[in-house]
Amino acid sequence: MNKAYFITGTDTGVGKTLVSCALLRAFVAQGRRAVGMKPVAAGCEAAAGSLVCDDVEKLIAAGNVAAPRAWINPYSFLPPVAPHVAATQAGVEISLDRVTEAFACLSGSADVVIVEGVGGWRVPLNECEDTADMARCLALPVILVVGMRLGCLNHALLTAQAVEASGLKLAGWVANRVDPLMSMFDENLQALERRLAAPLLGVLPHSAAPDADSAAQYLRMDSLA
Repeated sequence: MNKAYFITGTDTGVGKTLVSCALLRAFVAQGRRAVGMKPVAAGCEAAAGSLVCDDVEKLIAAGNVAAPRAWINPYSFLPPVAPHVAATQAGVEISLDRVTEAFACLSGSADVVIVEGVGGWRVPLNECEDTADMARCLALPVILVVGMRLGCLNHALLTAQAVEASGLKLAGWVANRVDPLMSMFDENLQALERRLAAPLLGVLPHSAAPDADSAAQYLRMDSLA
């Protein structure tokens, strides 16, 4: 049976790409055909007449399915700004229909598709739609990446509430220790475990050079439905 998950985060820079790649590596280790998708990427670099996104390159490397980049990354923008702003500057309107079509193509070529969102849950994509709308269009269960640092409790609980209000299932969450000096880490982790109505899929330790294969070892794949 094909599986797919939408990866969101409590903020930007909390490790969505790391967790997405770790999930891909874990599924590949199970013998699955797994592919990553980043529908919208900002902060790309110009190279050989095209735009290259480091996150997209990592997703491609972590999976084991060859697919056109137009399916994996339908929209890419140069400036590292909010996607709706970058799209406006580029004279482009992000279409969720195009994203949905690309996702359908990937789903037809893989056992598992990991879709990484952009920024947090409610980042605008165009004048009237945001990443929550994207997840709803794809109708995917959501995995929340919590950047463990001061303020994460509020961000995590509000995001989980917003996911549920969107009518989507919170399939699980991952605690990523982005701040190695976070005070009362264990107490904060336990507070989230008590309050989030979804399984904790893993706790990623802080690393100066995180990699997907190492991170995959900390994931509890049997907790995913």
